[in-house]
Amino acid sequence: MAVTEASLLRQCPLLLPQNRSKTVYEGFISAQGRDFHLRIVLPEDLQLKNARLLCSWQLRTILSGYHRIVQQRMQHSPDLMSFMMELKMLLLKIFCRELLISCLVNLRYSLYWRDWEVALKNRQELYALPPPPQFYSSLIEEIGTLGWDKLVYADTCFSTIKLKAEDASGREHLITLKLKAKYPAESPDYFVDFPVPFCASWTPQSSLISIYSQFLAAIESLKAFWDVMDEIDEKTWVLEPEKPPRSAAARRIALGNNVSINIEVDPRHPTMLPECFFLGADHVVKPLGIKLSRNIHLWDPENSVLQNLKDVLEIDFPARAILEKSDFTMDCGICYAYQLDGTIPDQVCDNSQCGQPFHQICLYEWLRGLLTSRQSFNIIFGECPYCSKPITLKMSGRKH
Repeated sequence: MAVTEASLLRQCPLLLPQNRSKTVYEGFISAQGRDFHLRIVLPEDLQLKNARLLCSWQLRTILSGYHRIVQQRMQHSPDLMSFMMELKMLLLKIFCRELLISCLVNLRYSLYWRDWEVALKNRQELYALPPPPQFYSSLIEEIGTLGWDKLVYADTCFSTIKLKAEDASGREHLITLKLKAKYPAESPDYFVDFPVPFCASWTPQSSLISIYSQFLAAIESLKAFWDVMDEIDEKTWVLEPEKPPRSAAARRIALGNNVSINIEVDPRHPTMLPECFFLGADHVVKPLGIKLSRNIHLWDPENSVLQNLKDVLEIDFPARAILEKSDFTMDCGICYAYQLDGTIPDQVCDNSQCGQPFHQICLYEWLRGLLTSRQSFNIIFGECPYCSKPITLKMSGRKH
């Protein structure tokens, strides 16, 4: 059997000989985005049919019940490279079979539970009694006292209503109330777009007026937070999120071409130093990090967050009146798109002559396909698709 190291690298970059006689090979085999450790021990005559396959317990569990097939593939494969291909195809078939079985089982149970839930709902609707007249009369009276101008929406049964309120800065906020049949003896469910939990106290004597008053108090307590976020949204180029809800406390702000800062403001202490981290090439990001550490003592809670960031980082944010957002939103150098499954390019080539941005998942797949790339735990080392200079990718949980 002719086994060359070059052929092994072409097929399985992480499977390498472990001794001079090349009778022991060790590395990884990849399937469905997962890497499995294995070890192949060849006899002195290098005949694959008499080789032994040693693998991790994960791979051994997956191949349980397929030992005879693996043995047949090993006996009939002309070389080690061919066997690795056969083993990889077998793993793919096993994964596909398990996925099909899982889908069929889930479909069967989902159909069962859907039919059961529909039948139960129809039964409940058939026998459910409407609220007494006092429910509607008291509710109408409460809304009248509160002011009909506060009512944004009410369904035909008055079981779901939406009320609006304005804070001192003129921002409009909504609270959605889902009233239960035993209202007001039973507290309604309520939903708000706040960055912190809203917990209203309720007693059988409570009403819409009492919960609305608590809603107003919570709005005023968050006024300073929303003032901070509105200033950031109005005076900087926010890359993420594109349309931030009132509950969003994080912003990714453009600082220049392919460099940005991600901040997360504390809603309870909005003028204090927020959590910060920079995104961009190392030669641009590192000086900003040094300035942040060196000037952190300059942070003044009496000033706005935006002014403090300018003072501490010794920068001016790109002006909205002069530049467009497109000046900072460069497409990924691999998929040629800006948005990909809700993410934007956040990996940048460190070469100052290149600086091309990439989506994390795009760069990951690119580097995985290179013969010269190597991986150590969750860090992949390879070459930039554009300038061929070394590039490093540290995978985060967002990939999964």
